[in-house]
Amino acid sequence: MRSAYLSSLNENQRNDLMQKLFESQGKICFICEDVIDLNIHKNSLEIDHIEPLQSGGKDHPENFALAHSSCNESKQASDLRVARHLARFDKIKARAEKDGKISATLADLLAVSGGSKYSLSFTLDDEFVRYSFSDIGDNKIYNSLIYLDRLSNLQYFFAEIPIEYLYHDTNINPRGIGSNLRKLVEEFFKKRPQLHVTLGRINSDGADGSKVYVFDGQHKAAAQILLGVKKIPVRIFLNPDIDLLLTTNTNAGDTLRQVAFDISIKRRLGHTSYVDRIERYQKEHNLSPEDLSFSEQNLVNYFRGESREIKRFILDAVRDGVTNDPDNKLRQFIDFSGRAKERPLSYSAIDKTFYSFFISHATLPVPINYKADVGENPREIEKSQLVRLMNIIAEEIYIDRFDLEMGTSRIEYKLQQGENIPLPHLIAFRMSREEVLYNWLLYVKTIIQNFFVTTGKRIPEEKLFQERFPEQLWTNIRSFIISLRGLPIWINKELSATVFGGKQNYDYWEHIFRIGQTPSGQQVLPSGLNVIEMIRNQ
Repeated sequence: MRSAYLSSLNENQRNDLMQKLFESQGKICFICEDVIDLNIHKNSLEIDHIEPLQSGGKDHPENFALAHSSCNESKQASDLRVARHLARFDKIKARAEKDGKISATLADLLAVSGGSKYSLSFTLDDEFVRYSFSDIGDNKIYNSLIYLDRLSNLQYFFAEIPIEYLYHDTNINPRGIGSNLRKLVEEFFKKRPQLHVTLGRINSDGADGSKVYVFDGQHKAAAQILLGVKKIPVRIFLNPDIDLLLTTNTNAGDTLRQVAFDISIKRRLGHTSYVDRIERYQKEHNLSPEDLSFSEQNLVNYFRGESREIKRFILDAVRDGVTNDPDNKLRQFIDFSGRAKERPLSYSAIDKTFYSFFISHATLPVPINYKADVGENPREIEKSQLVRLMNIIAEEIYIDRFDLEMGTSRIEYKLQQGENIPLPHLIAFRMSREEVLYNWLLYVKTIIQNFFVTTGKRIPEEKLFQERFPEQLWTNIRSFIISLRGLPIWINKELSATVFGGKQNYDYWEHIFRIGQTPSGQQVLPSGLNVIEMIRNQ
C-alpha cells in the first residue's frame, strides 16, 4: 500500500529521513543486516513500512525502515521484521549449501544460535526425572513426572529445554528445513501458540553423552529459535528403542503420510534403516563391526518378516549414496523439496529416471564387501558410474548454462510474452521436463546396451552399471548428450504454446524422438533420433 507520508516529502526531507534511519539502524540494511553505504547504494535503497499498513502499521517515521532495494523486492514476508528473520535463515542455508549440504537443518540453525553445547545431567527414580541446567548458570533442580506410553511401553517426560542442550537427530530424521518455515515464522510472530510439541529422546546409559536429540517438530523449533526463543518445550522419550522410533517416524512420512516427507528424506531414512539392519545382523551373529562377509540376500533371508522393507532399504542406501556423493555435480540443480522454482530437476524425476533405469533392484548374493579392497565391489561401481553419468549431464547441459536465479517459473509464458530467455537456459529447462528427461535417458541406456553387445558382451539389463564402462563408452555418452543438446527443438520459441505449452505424457515424447513428429502429426524434428549418427557427429 502506497505511503501518503512519503509521497508528501520533498527530496531534501526524504534524504533527511533516510539519513536518520541509516543512523538508527546502525548503518545496516533492516532486512539482510549487511552494510549500507549511502553513496555507493544511493540509487538502490528503499524506505518501507516495518509493519504493513494493511496489518495496522502506522504511516509514520517510527514505522519506517531503510533497506537495499533488492532485499525489499525479494522479501519473503510483508512485515519487515519477519523478512529479517527469514533473511537470517537464508544466510544459514547458503552456508550449508556452500559446505556441500542439500539443505540447512535444525543442526545448522542451532550451531549459529548458541545451541547444541551441553549434555543433560539427570537422575531417574520410579516417578520423576530430576535435572538442572548448571552449564548455563541455572542450578535449580527440576522435577518432571515420568509417563508410560501404554501401547509401545516407552517412557517419556515433558520439559522446557534450553537450546544449549538440544541437538538435531540426523539418524531418525535427517530432514532439512523447507519452505514451510516462512509460514511458521509468520504464525508465531503473530503470537499464536505452538499446538504440537517437539519430540526428542535421551539415553541414561551415557551411550550418546546423555544429549537431548530432537527427531520431530524441528520446523516448529526452528521457527521459534529464529524469533529469539531460548527454551523449547519437548516430549522426551527415555532410553527408547531407536529402531522403533526410526520405523515409526519413517511410517509417519511414508505409509501413514502424517508428515510431509520429501522422497529424498525417505531415501535417507531407508539408508539409515539399512545400516541398522547390518548392525543388528552382525550383533545377532556375533560378528565384529568390520565383518561384512554376509550378503544383501542374507539380510533379506534373515529378516524374513520384513523382506520387502529390507529390499527397499538396500536400494535406498544406493540412491542416497549417489544423491549425497560430494562429487555429484548434478546435485546443485535438483530441487529436493518439490516446491521451489529455482532448480530445473525435481528429485521425483531423478528417482523415476536415473535411479529407476540404472540401479539394480536385484539383491546381491555376494558379500557386502566383495572385492571392495580392489575397487571392484558391484554396488560401489554402480554408484560411482551413476555419479559420473550425472556429472557428464551436469557439465554439458547445466553448469554455466542454467541460471538458478532465473529459475523455472513461467518460462514458456514469458517466451509467449516476448521476453528474452537466454538459449542455454531455455535448452536446459526444456530438456529437464520429466517426460522429456525420461525418454532421452532411455536412449542413453540403449547406447550402453548396444556398446556391450558390439564388444561381444551380454550384460543383464538390470546390472548394466555394475559392469565397468570403458572410456570409449563414456565418450559415446558425452557425444550423444552434446548432439542432443544441439537439437533445434529446444530453441524453437514458436513451440512454447504447443509442444512445450503444458505437461505431456511419456508416450508423447517417445513418439517425437522416434519419428520426429508429435502424435498429431506436427513436424518438430527433421527426423527421429539416430544415436549412431549423433555419436559420430561429435
